[in-house]
Amino acid sequence: MDTTISSKNVTAKKTRAFGLLSRIRRLPRGMLIGAGILVFYLFVALTGDYWTPYDYNQVGTGKPFEKPSSEHLLGTDQLGRDVFSRVVEGTDIVLYLALTSTLLATIIGGVLGLVSGFVGGWFDQVAMRVVDIVISIPFLVLGLLLISAAGPELAGSFQLLIFVIAFVYAPRIARMTRAVAIDLVTRDFVTAARTRGESIWSIVWHELLPNATGVILVELGVRAGYAPIFVGALGFLGLGVRPPIPEWGLMISENRPAIVSAPMAVFAPALALAVLVIGLNLFTDGMARLLGRTAINV
Repeated sequence: MDTTISSKNVTAKKTRAFGLLSRIRRLPRGMLIGAGILVFYLFVALTGDYWTPYDYNQVGTGKPFEKPSSEHLLGTDQLGRDVFSRVVEGTDIVLYLALTSTLLATIIGGVLGLVSGFVGGWFDQVAMRVVDIVISIPFLVLGLLLISAAGPELAGSFQLLIFVIAFVYAPRIARMTRAVAIDLVTRDFVTAARTRGESIWSIVWHELLPNATGVILVELGVRAGYAPIFVGALGFLGLGVRPPIPEWGLMISENRPAIVSAPMAVFAPALALAVLVIGLNLFTDGMARLLGRTAINV
């Protein structure tokens, strides 16, 4: 009897495993490729400290701008620091800045868009005019203005960079979620909630948000795909994190004078950034198709 029960349990587990594998195979191929890339980057970010050959700020591990070798897989930079170790250590920094700022932007923009679309009237008009003004400013110019306004004391801090990226992306997310909210407020379940006398926040939280989750997730993925480029652009211009933190845009800027004599010092962080952005965009596009949405960059 015990053998029969055990055999049934094994068969049930195999059935569930095959069912899960079948569902995974039905996912968009681009989404699977993007997910694989992101899992790899997360693995590197979480474990890189344990297997990098040198400390990311260890000066003089070799001569400046050495070519790739067995001791330095990607060569060295202008201070003789190991480029491979710095690229690996920079993974968690780029992911942290990009994902944290995008999540904050999604929360702020999502709440603003849903409330604005639901309330309407003068509040919606004022909020959307402010959103239009912010969106009309090129995102890089707006970021430079915000960082300059913050002053030298805050320049280069993670908190400032997260705030700047969230401030730039939140209005774009608000515009998309407002469009969804305007469509949802005419539905019967929202009318019923109003009839019951529920508060604005209760309707937004319990009625609008669950039905806008698909759009919000797609917007989160889209902005997360562009955030690493934004972080890298600020670092390249010298307005990102402070040296010697190994942020990829900053590494490209520091080593660009030697792009001919030591190209790996420039191309390695650039390639790491490009592959991350590709992975994020593939995953986002697949998620949008899965949810029946369209990923739109505003």
